[in-house]
Amino acid sequence: MSTVTTKGVMTAEEFFDWVNRPENAGRRWELENGEVVEMSSPGEQHSYVCWFIQTLLTDYIRARHSGHLLPNDCGLIVRRRPDTVRGPDAMVFLENRVLSQAVPGHVDRVPTLVVEVYSPSDRPGRLGRRVSQYLHRGIEMVWVVYPEDRTVDIYRPGQPVQSLEESDEMQIEDVLPGFKCKVSDLFVLPDLPMNPLNAHNSEQ
Repeated sequence: MSTVTTKGVMTAEEFFDWVNRPENAGRRWELENGEVVEMSSPGEQHSYVCWFIQTLLTDYIRARHSGHLLPNDCGLIVRRRPDTVRGPDAMVFLENRVLSQAVPGHVDRVPTLVVEVYSPSDRPGRLGRRVSQYLHRGIEMVWVVYPEDRTVDIYRPGQPVQSLEESDEMQIEDVLPGFKCKVSDLFVLPDLPMNPLNAHNSEQ
């Protein structure tokens, strides 16, 4: 992750226009305190886990016929003056919203749930800062998922972090009504050759 030199401090709206310039296509960016930061590219394992969690949450939303999910190509404004825009791996909104109500630019509404999947390029201090920003923004729940350890930390405002192992049940129905999930359900991936998560399972 590296800071990119630009002219002055950007707002979230200016940042949206900047990242959509042709010369910035195909790269991952965030805005931190008005400064542009380039993010590292996720690996295959990280992308697999993101995809499966997004699928799991999409199935839940479809079953309840309400809400929607936004993946990690959509920025979330977590702070203003100076502006900070994060790109969480998944955002869940429980209210209905038709496509015609969506506006260009980054999301300025508050999701119910944010999911971050840990990658080797993450640093504990930076990840902790992201979680604090999400909770301060008013998000009810944040998952930090660790693919290598097959664990998940659950954060809620004003409560201690809940660290869960693979065999634990995620008790979250107060935030996502009707959603039931074991931590192990987050890591059920296709049985593909050279899949490190499935190789981990076979060694146990």
